[in-house]
Amino acid sequence: MQQHLEMPKYIDDPPHLLLWRVDDLAPIVLMLIVGILADRLLMFLIIGLLLVRLYSKFRESRPDGYALHFLYWSGLLPITGRTTPNPFARRWLP
Repeated sequence: MQQHLEMPKYIDDPPHLLLWRVDDLAPIVLMLIVGILADRLLMFLIIGLLLVRLYSKFRESRPDGYALHFLYWSGLLPITGRTTPNPFARRWLP
């Protein structure tokens, strides 16, 4: 028997892990690891859930890719390429 394979609706759909988007799952996993290391698991899981809720509200009120553009603009996302301009060059002279 063949199983049905779920294909993304659009080519730039974000990756999913089970039912959640990867960018929604990352704060929970990060806070889970910090909570285990700090021996305060419940507190850090609640913080992770709050971060996911705040980030989802932020993401829904902005255009797609806004967070990546912000990280690039602030210099926190290293993109190496010959055609990628320096994010700290704010003025371009002819």
